[in-house]
Amino acid sequence: MNIWRNKNKKVKYKGLDMTRIPKHLAVIMDGNGRWAQKRGMPRSMGHRAGVEALRNIVRLSDSLGIQYLTVYAFSTENWKRPRSEIGILMSLLKEYVIKELDELHANNVKIQVLGDMTNIPEDVRAAYVIACERTKDNKGLVLNVALNYGSRAEITQAVQKIARDVLQGSINCEDITEDLFEQYLYTRGCPEPELLVRTSGEMRLSNFLLWQVAYSEIVVVKELWPDFNEKSLLEAIRIFQNRERRFGGIKKVEE
Repeated sequence: MNIWRNKNKKVKYKGLDMTRIPKHLAVIMDGNGRWAQKRGMPRSMGHRAGVEALRNIVRLSDSLGIQYLTVYAFSTENWKRPRSEIGILMSLLKEYVIKELDELHANNVKIQVLGDMTNIPEDVRAAYVIACERTKDNKGLVLNVALNYGSRAEITQAVQKIARDVLQGSINCEDITEDLFEQYLYTRGCPEPELLVRTSGEMRLSNFLLWQVAYSEIVVVKELWPDFNEKSLLEAIRIFQNRERRFGGIKKVEE
């Protein structure tokens, strides 16, 4: 078991402003299958290589001082894939959390699941329930695993719950604000991502955090997910730091 870093020591990375590290990083981990196909390997080997990339990025995120890391592990649309591939993905998701749990817990990582767990195989669901329960009081990096997650479904479910609460009289229509609405999302309690990174060069959100990334900076990189490494993430953060976040306003003009 490894303790990743001395939390009392400040880590510096060349070319980065360590005072402007994104508090919340979201990642669309895309390209495992293409990575394997380019090497003449079965897609399962790409997914396994993707797990290793995830392991490294979790550690690096903690080292950088990122407070929330949200990764798109399995979408509601992924059920359309061949049954054999779904089985491999579920097996790897279970294997990851079981193998990494002791180390994540030792490094104060809090694991949370975003998504509808009802359709997830019972053994996989049980592994994540155990992980979430064991790490729930940890105060370090929050690792959000988006599992059977779809943003449209999340928003629809939130609307249904709000409508139910209005009918039951626990809230009034006039009480419904953006802040209230966010309390009905899987991400309640988490700040919005400042930075969303997508690998594989694809320019789309793929039904991921549609509400939450309204003002996120989006960086799309060409690397396939298994090739995404420390250099890749640091470069994405440099791009983020070179942008001016306006939130719908205008660029400041120097006097």
